[in-house]
Amino acid sequence: MKVVILAGGKGSRLTEYTSSIPKPMVKISRIPILIRIINYYKKFGFKEFIIASGYKSRIIETYFKKKRKRINVKVIFTGNNSMTGGRIKRLQKVLNDERFLLTYGDGLCDVDLKKLIKFHKKNNNYVTLTAVRPPARFGGLKLSGSKVKYFKEKSSLDEGWINGGFFVMEPIIFKYLKDDKTILERYPLEKISKLKKLGAFKHYDNWQCMDTIRDKILLEELVKKNIF
Repeated sequence: MKVVILAGGKGSRLTEYTSSIPKPMVKISRIPILIRIINYYKKFGFKEFIIASGYKSRIIETYFKKKRKRINVKVIFTGNNSMTGGRIKRLQKVLNDERFLLTYGDGLCDVDLKKLIKFHKKNNNYVTLTAVRPPARFGGLKLSGSKVKYFKEKSSLDEGWINGGFFVMEPIIFKYLKDDKTILERYPLEKISKLKKLGAFKHYDNWQCMDTIRDKILLEELVKKNIF
């Protein structure tokens, strides 16, 4: 089964790093987050990777030309301004009408990929996403006038479920992808959800995206603790 990694975004909230390199090439403890994602999939036996590149694609292409003997990776330019669904649409021919895995190139997770795929098949879904709890950012207060009556350090369990990436997709997804402007997370997934063919595999353990400098610092800490 092929693994697709979306790696075309500009990372506008990480310009300290992404002014010169693509967001997926930003290093977490000296290793690009894109390579950390690939290495995680490799642990489960996946060997074929397709990188859907965009912004500063040449940097990703050059990197993998040097690594091609060790990693089976195809870097495919999917447009500078394509949306997530548009990037996937451009890969339709290379995916050969087969089931595939997909994730974003800016987040780490320790989801059990074998259990994820088994869940997807068992439920006969068109698409299955990994549902995660977002990391809590604020503590909760209960006030009595100007006094704090109750304080609770907020847990991720206080948050709702969100899309954590790490998808399994059937080729029927292409029916819902129109052009470069298609945003996967809007019409395609909303439509598939209404058809009751969008599954959510609940993951209760570790997940962290890299949208901001704060997220990058947190990922560095998690890697140092061997969580990822």
